[in-house]
Amino acid sequence: MTTPRISLRGVNKHYGPLHVLQDVDLTVMPGEVIVIVGPSGSGKSTLCRTINRLEPIDAGDIRIDGQPVPAEGPALARLRADVGMVFQSFNLFAHRTILENVTLAPIKVRGADRKRAEAEAMGLLERVGIAGKAHARPAELSGGQQQRAAIARALAMHPKVMLFDEPTSALDPEMVNEVLGVMTSLAAEGMTMVVVTHEMGFARRAADRVIFMDRGQIIEQDAPGAFFDAPRTARAQSFLASVLTH
Repeated sequence: MTTPRISLRGVNKHYGPLHVLQDVDLTVMPGEVIVIVGPSGSGKSTLCRTINRLEPIDAGDIRIDGQPVPAEGPALARLRADVGMVFQSFNLFAHRTILENVTLAPIKVRGADRKRAEAEAMGLLERVGIAGKAHARPAELSGGQQQRAAIARALAMHPKVMLFDEPTSALDPEMVNEVLGVMTSLAAEGMTMVVVTHEMGFARRAADRVIFMDRGQIIEQDAPGAFFDAPRTARAQSFLASVLTH
């Protein structure tokens, strides 16, 4: 039997009196693309960020490839090296070139040879369509280009899993598709992905499974066709009615 790439059991998280994750169970198999949708404040981003302990949890069990995710220390750093993360804000180092941004972690964390790291980084920048910007600084790139650079930076670590937390919500509408295009090709290549997004077209096109969250709970999960065409719960129906008519 295949070990899940990601497993969450009974995960709970509070911000003070606010119970933002309530007994969440989630299993993601290798190569599976999970898209998490739901209203603002439903716990989507918090759930995504608990997977690599960017958000500590109050109770529950989180595992990557069957191994418990450590709470802190060198073991957590090693695990984070296997889990790529792309945020709403691009978080690129402003004073470094795009090429330097992409090669920094492989060289510093993985101990990669600089020449080899640079060659691989150029291949990744080519793949995401911004090889011509390798020697530019982040401020010289559009938002869509910066987000594609952030994806290349995450891929440079050869992650087992990619987490995307609202990767397009800070972008102008015309830049959204260029980032979603890169993500769609990653999904097609078999990358295990957990994506928090408001982009329902991407969810329908690229997800193996759509997870609908509301008020800190997973309310419904299904294949995209079933979820979008015949949601089973009233909460999912009202959510889809509001987002698909605008």
